Amino acid sequence: MVRAAVVVALLCFSLFSFAQLDKIVIPAGTPEDKALAEISNEQDAQKKVAMYEDFVQKFSGNPAAVAYGNWQIAQSYQTDGNLEKALSYGDKALAAVPTNLDILVSQTNIAQQMKSNAKVMEYATRGGKAYNSVAQTPKPEGMTDELFAQRVAEAKESNKSSYEFLETAAFNTIADEKDAKTRMNYIERFTPAFPASRFDEPVTQYAIYTLGQLNDSARLFSYGEKALAANPNSMPTMLLLANTYVEDTRPASWAKAITYSQKVIELAKADAPDADRSRKLSGGVAHSTLGYAYAKQEKAAAAIPELKTAAALLKGQDDVAYATALYRLGWAYAKTNRTAEARAVLEEAVKIPGPLQGPCRELLAKVNASRTAKPK
Repeated sequence: MVRAAVVVALLCFSLFSFAQLDKIVIPAGTPEDKALAEISNEQDAQKKVAMYEDFVQKFSGNPAAVAYGNWQIAQSYQTDGNLEKALSYGDKALAAVPTNLDILVSQTNIAQQMKSNAKVMEYATRGGKAYNSVAQTPKPEGMTDELFAQRVAEAKESNKSSYEFLETAAFNTIADEKDAKTRMNYIERFTPAFPASRFDEPVTQYAIYTLGQLNDSARLFSYGEKALAANPNSMPTMLLLANTYVEDTRPASWAKAITYSQKVIELAKADAPDADRSRKLSGGVAHSTLGYAYAKQEKAAAAIPELKTAAALLKGQDDVAYATALYRLGWAYAKTNRTAEARAVLEEAVKIPGPLQGPCRELLAKVNASRTAKPK
């Protein structure tokens, strides 16, 4: 509990007063200021908490005093490990100054200690919305456009570190959440709270993956297409969309899978001498999806070379992606009655531990059962 956290000023005017970011201001020389000086001299932690309780009651008509007193009590309980009480008093502080980023950061920190994803997201997104509301604040009468723009920029710059902490906390909550429905709810709250976020691309990937888990293809395609319109050269987004389209039953979706896969192949340049693992992986997955789409279109002559290229690029890079390419290649071979080649590919695929091992065994069993049967 540090008294420096409160702004003690002779004048209550502050650039934040019009910028929608509450700051706690206790003018110097006021009864509140004198009471805080007395509290700060108390060394016993329990007595200090009691004094802050009295302070809040005595100055209950002053939102700044109420917020500061409750915030200090919250920090005391946090230090003692009583996180439930810390959060409760922090909420009382926020009731007085709802858009104070310092308190929202404190509450987010407490919620993280409690491992409460719901509370972390609540405080973090509240802070994100408050920070971004600065630009929409009406200009005070009599203030020039230039001065107003300067004050807004100063307000945002001075609160940038708090905003970035909240943004990171919200993103980590999305990444940590195991329940797909809850994760999607967090994503939908993150996007308006942190527009043009540095985490936009991974959040988009989480959204597409999550909507896939929820079997909500309509929302998935809509979300992915909007994200791609905002970032047309995002290879991760194109790869996720292409892989989702190729699993659809409609030929029009296969055509989209082909378009996005071809663009990724063009961007990744996976066969270039300087291609790193990331580019090889992106290119390999794109070739795999492209080949699978061709196979679904009954274009085996085009499908098999793509899938062979995919397998070559993905071997040693990613076991799941490599096994997927082998499964699809075995499926394409079997579909064209090239059973010996299908068997060889699938026998390699079943040795790779992971989610494709079962499907590869099943397909291999079908190939072994009939040299002429085409898989359906």
